[in-house]
Amino acid sequence: MTGKASHEVGWIGLGRMGEAMATRLVKAGFGLSVWNRTASKADPLAKIGAEVVTDKMAMAHCVSVITMVSTTDDLKDILFGKGGVLTGNARPRRVVDMSSISDSGSAEIRRQLDGAGVAYLSAPVSGNAKVAKAGKLLVVASGPRAEYDAVQPLLAALGRAAMYVGEGELSRVWKIAHNTMFGVIIQSLCEITLLAEKAGIPRHVFLESINQSVLGSMYTRYKTPALVNLDFTTTFTPKLLLKDMELGMAAGRAYGVVMPAASATRDSIMSLSHQYPGDIDFSVLLLELARAAGMKLEPENVPVSDGLA
Repeated sequence: MTGKASHEVGWIGLGRMGEAMATRLVKAGFGLSVWNRTASKADPLAKIGAEVVTDKMAMAHCVSVITMVSTTDDLKDILFGKGGVLTGNARPRRVVDMSSISDSGSAEIRRQLDGAGVAYLSAPVSGNAKVAKAGKLLVVASGPRAEYDAVQPLLAALGRAAMYVGEGELSRVWKIAHNTMFGVIIQSLCEITLLAEKAGIPRHVFLESINQSVLGSMYTRYKTPALVNLDFTTTFTPKLLLKDMELGMAAGRAYGVVMPAASATRDSIMSLSHQYPGDIDFSVLLLELARAAGMKLEPENVPVSDGLA
């Protein structure tokens, strides 16, 4: 299709997260126009009723354009590059970006959108594609409060809650802090799991005890099946986690905050990304730490809950 997108809500970016989130909106009853660089990735959305748009400029006729892409450069290209959403005469009312990008990159995009008369919300999320499919994402947004209020029902439909944290790029700072902790927790969880196993406690027993303790969380629960059965089907790669740890360290330097635990984790994840540069889940960190401990792990083949059902 070219010309005009038919729906008030447009969605750009149908990777693992984007497809899961857009699917949830369609199933919640929102009319959705979608665009993706690889057009075939829009097929599952078309099958459930979304309108597939082949021209990014057509998305400018939507009231709200939601973006979920990999990098700041990807977002800039989609909005302002050749044939981008804002390169024609039409303008959406607002752009809501849900990607994990830096606060400085997001601020630059905000300035460009402001100059084009388009409102901008930064709205990153907590959770992976599996969490999105289970309807348990948390959306955290920043920008003009009136724009957040206008799209709050849309954001809330993506998961269990949507929160407003303030003006400008504060949600980006939140996301950077969140994902830095994300890395530190998986590092610690793998270390203590190996300690317990080497002492004689089976992984599934130890992890279930952690999940039932004051330390248990949605995160420890949904990573438990991977760690127990060594199923490293990708939710988030070591390379992407390294990107986020680097953002965390840069934020620490910018704000003058000492982050020794995050620094050690960043080095560990850098090593992991060299050993596993491809499409594999970052929880493969367990194997690397086991190797360093002189351990050879085997899947326990025990059915365990991820806590998302």
